[in-house]
Amino acid sequence: METFKEFFSFSDPSIVSVVVGAVLLTASSAVVGTFTFLKKKALVGDAVAHSVLPGICLAFILSGTKNPIWMILGAFLTGWISLVIIDNITTKSKIKEDTAIALILSVFFGIGILMLTNIQHSGNAAQTGLDSFLFGKAAALVGQDLIVFGIVAVILIVTVGLFFKELKLIAFDSNYAKALGLPVKWIDLLLTSLTVLAVVTGIQAVGVVLMAAMLITPAAAARFWTNDVFKMTLIAAIMGGISGLSGAYVSYVAPAMPTGPWIVMIISAIAIVSFFIAPKRGIFARGIQQRRLQRLIMDENLLKELYHLGEKDKDPYKGRTVDEIIEERFFPKKALKTALRRLRRQGFLTKTNGYWSYTEAGKVKGQRVVKLHRLWELYLSKYMKIAPDHVHEDAETVEHIITPELEAQLEKMLEYPEFDPHEEKIPY
Repeated sequence: METFKEFFSFSDPSIVSVVVGAVLLTASSAVVGTFTFLKKKALVGDAVAHSVLPGICLAFILSGTKNPIWMILGAFLTGWISLVIIDNITTKSKIKEDTAIALILSVFFGIGILMLTNIQHSGNAAQTGLDSFLFGKAAALVGQDLIVFGIVAVILIVTVGLFFKELKLIAFDSNYAKALGLPVKWIDLLLTSLTVLAVVTGIQAVGVVLMAAMLITPAAAARFWTNDVFKMTLIAAIMGGISGLSGAYVSYVAPAMPTGPWIVMIISAIAIVSFFIAPKRGIFARGIQQRRLQRLIMDENLLKELYHLGEKDKDPYKGRTVDEIIEERFFPKKALKTALRRLRRQGFLTKTNGYWSYTEAGKVKGQRVVKLHRLWELYLSKYMKIAPDHVHEDAETVEHIITPELEAQLEKMLEYPEFDPHEEKIPY
């Protein structure tokens, strides 16, 4: 508890430096990663993350120091080269993009490991700590490192803010953006540069091996909470920042622990929780929506069959037994009884001496479902040129999701027809 208070009091300037650095690096990576995720280029981020290692090693060999400016330049260079090679392989050969990514990722990372091993055995004392780029070490962000990586992180966030609309447009529909006259190639180039730069800065926090997770996981988690791209970007940045802060705390409590894996563990935990509990798009919420839809379909189909029985007897309010309903259309008996009780609670049915019958509200609802079914059959037959004996199944599916607005348009378009393609009367 004392350690917790000491860390979050931010009384130690070195703690403030590490926290600010880790939060900036992870948040800026998440902001850029949102557009990489939306463009479905997640694997490209992984390839870049692994391809920057040779650049870091090359920068160290040439400069003889771990100066962050040299490290960034070296990493940016090989990251860019890897993207150019992937692009050339996919456009000028029959090799697919995922194969090209796997190929470049392996080759560049292998070269990086060879160069790193060679440096470690060279006897150069300055190489100490270079291997922290593999797994990240936010706690090492001090002084000049913090200033340089912090400036780059701010540049990333500001650039995304300035070109937010353009990046959003090409992420969803680059052809439409081109039709609007936007310089799509230039914006693609900008996004590629931002992705490489985000990877280059983020590896200081989570390392080469796990950088792709830091780039994509916050965006994937944020996608479950909203459909709005601005909110998604903001949520991804907050999630990335929280994981950076938590990773810095773990490094403070246990200095032997590598920062990167802990940051990725924390953001992964946030993502898993989001997958389950996010409203509307979470697994639980979607399960509930699916269950509600199944009940709606069951209830409406049941009311529709009661209307069909009423048409045959010319008495829509006549009582029916469970067996009579099943004889008209098969329903699992247990599910049918449950639906009957539910419709009685909702005021659509009554039960007298074992016989189920419409209330006035139930008859109106059943009649509407029958009307929508027959209108949609007529629409498919008349406008889609589908044979009348092939339209029933489609109408059976669509009738439950037609809104009152669409219903009014359908009636107007078909000019309030009296009969469906099977010469059955459409009830109004």
